Amino acid sequence: MGRAFESTSMSESAVASEVGYDELATLKLVALDGGRAEPVKVSCSGLADRLDVSNQTASRRLQRLEEGDYIDREVVSDGQWITITEAGESALRREYADYRRIFETPSMVVLEGEVTGGMGEGRHYISLPGYMEQFTERLGYEPFPGTLNVRLSDDAIRARAGMSALDAVPIDGWEDDERTFGPATCYAAVVEADDETYDPVHIIVPERTHHDESQLEIIAPDKLRDELDLEDGDIVTVRVEEVETE
Repeated sequence: MGRAFESTSMSESAVASEVGYDELATLKLVALDGGRAEPVKVSCSGLADRLDVSNQTASRRLQRLEEGDYIDREVVSDGQWITITEAGESALRREYADYRRIFETPSMVVLEGEVTGGMGEGRHYISLPGYMEQFTERLGYEPFPGTLNVRLSDDAIRARAGMSALDAVPIDGWEDDERTFGPATCYAAVVEADDETYDPVHIIVPERTHHDESQLEIIAPDKLRDELDLEDGDIVTVRVEEVETE
């Protein structure tokens, strides 16, 4: 969580800015050809025809996707083998969630996973005044200094994309005399374990994180492990709910 809340470097931001709608359209075609599951062979000319652009433009889009770590590719004599990376799949999931938000009206996302140990960074970062003041004001409670970490099931990882279609509580980035700390988003939720239920809780999602899509970090007014008698490996259900934003 510590690295998750730190700001990105200028070079990282510059690369991210290169990947826009045109590149995502290119990424979608690679995914439709099967690039999520395994390497697929792509030619710039064939891709250019499907995108109605020049070969040079198609090549530049692939290069930007590679520089942004959205794809891995190996150039061969008659084309290139392309695989969509985890970052690329996450980008496609966000696009998918946006379209779901257009055509559907989800009010809840249900996620299941097992409790895991964290790296101990949550206690320090949640307690920092720049975050704690916002938590207290915007969430309505002062969080326990630590997070409950949950590793999601495969089905829950896929369902997680729906969270971006729900309204949530923004937490602004801030800085002190030494460091800059990045923004985050908090999704209101309820945690269920056996016959016990606890709320309110919030899933906290930093803008930049070293966690992948399989990991959730949950904050609450109390220590959830004690309140719900949880140990590593216990299964919990997290119901992520729509909240009204100001």
